Parts: sequence; structure tokens; C-alpha cells
Amino acid sequence: MEAEEFLTWMLVERGRSPRTIEAYRRDLTAYNDWMVSEHGAVTNASEDQIIAWLNMLQDSGRARSTVARAVAAVRSFHRFAAAENLMRHDPTAGLEVPRVPLGLPKALSEDEVTALIDAVTGYGPADLRDRSMLELLYGSGLRISEMTGLSLSDIDLDARLLRAFGKGAKERVIPIGSCAWEALVEWLAVDGRAEMEPAVWKSRADSEAVYLNQRGGRLSRQGAWGVVKKYGAKVGIGAKLSPHVLRHSCATHMLNHGADIRTVQELLGHASITTTQIYTMVSQERLFEVHKASHPRHRKRTS
Repeated sequence: MEAEEFLTWMLVERGRSPRTIEAYRRDLTAYNDWMVSEHGAVTNASEDQIIAWLNMLQDSGRARSTVARAVAAVRSFHRFAAAENLMRHDPTAGLEVPRVPLGLPKALSEDEVTALIDAVTGYGPADLRDRSMLELLYGSGLRISEMTGLSLSDIDLDARLLRAFGKGAKERVIPIGSCAWEALVEWLAVDGRAEMEPAVWKSRADSEAVYLNQRGGRLSRQGAWGVVKKYGAKVGIGAKLSPHVLRHSCATHMLNHGADIRTVQELLGHASITTTQIYTMVSQERLFEVHKASHPRHRKRTS
């Protein structure tokens, strides 16, 4: 399928993550199969045929976000194919992407974050690791994949800074807050990470990992998420958790305490400030509720 050349370009030239590439591959394979069965080769697709495909997706009951992603994959493919002269023109040039309603990120309250972190009560190597992870996810607004991707060379304890690689391998430097710094120092000391190091490293990537699993390998994203869920269940907030919950909470709480939106954008590594502005909606809701509860001219009169 012609899409493989496009997917290679997306991976190498645009820096898309392997997970994004796989999602695009699934969408384009399904699109190709439908188009071949209904109309012929995708490189001969017309705007009307693509609209028929889009209508089929929408009528199938798929989620709006799923349809929007599939349309984005097909549009990107056809734009690439036209630019590379694999087809005469881009039939999706006038196609509108289905709008996906913006969902407000679900942030924990500050008390809930404190309870989550305080749920790590021990001082064994795994406890020191878990406490450090929770503090860093909340304190620095890291994605779980960014945290598990950290290597020792990415941490500067003296400067209290770390280097993270976000989507598209984009690099950013992030400050390490006091609580996260103290937890990280304890984890990287002799009673923490050193106790979980294997006698023989399986790979250099494992030996350089900041966070290790019980077997001495680099902790996976799934393993880190399991840690978050474990302590969430322990304090009764498991239903509120998602892989990004501490990242969402970090952004929301910073804005609640007066942080500039551009600063939060830089901290989270958002390419567009539009993404960060979602969090201002959360803060505005909180502002309204506080105003309603506390201002004498907002509260209902009782007499």
C-alpha cells in the first residue's frame, strides 16, 4: 500500500511516535480496504468518495474522536501523496474534520494529591521510587512516558533541573520542585535505586534509566501507571485517576495559584497554547464556584 511510504515519512521526518504511526496504519488500512472494495485504488479517490467513506464512519457509531483521527490520517496521506506526485490532486483539500468537543481534564484537588503521595508510607527501595515518581509527575507535569524515558544524564540535581523528551522527540528543560527534588535525591541514594540494580545489566538503556522495575530493568509506562493506580486505590480515588491525572492536576493548580499560561505551556511542552487554554476553563470553573460560595452578593439571600 502507498501509505507505507507516507508512514515512514511521518516517523522519520515529522517525528511522530510509534504509537501514532500504528494508529495511522490501522486507520489507513481500513480506509484502503473500504475504498478498494467500493471504488478502487485510493490514489484515484474523489472528494465524493471520501465523503461517502466519512459518512460510513459516522453512521457506524464510532466515537467522534475516532472518526476525527481517521480523517486526519487520510487527509495527511492524501496531502503527502499529492505533494509527491503519487496522485494528481488532493481530494481532501476541502474536507472538514469532524469537530470533537473539548473535554475538561479531570484534576484532583490539592488535598487528594497530598493524600495520594502520603499513601507511600514505607522507606524501602520500591517505596522511595514510588514516592519520587508521584512527586515528579505532579511537581513537573511530566507525561508518564516522559518520566519512564528519563535517563540519569537527564537529571541535574545541583541545578534542580531535568530534561524531558516529549511528543515528536521535542526536548524541554523543566525545574524540579523542592518536594520532588527531595524525593528524587532519596531515590537516587544508596538505599534507593542502587538496591534495585541487577548484578548484570541487560542493556545500556536499562543501566541509564532513572526508574527501575523490580527486575532491574527500565520501568515501563504500564508499570508506572500501575504504581499510580495502586496508591489511588489505597486512598479511595481510583475512579478519578487516568494516566495524565497528575499532569492535569499540576497545570490546573498552577493556574489556580496565578501562574502565567505561557509558563504552563512551556512546562507541559504543548506545541500550541490552545491546548493549554483547556486548563484555564477548569480554573475559571473553580473561580466561579469559589466566588459563588464566598461573595456576599453572589450567594442567595436568605431573608
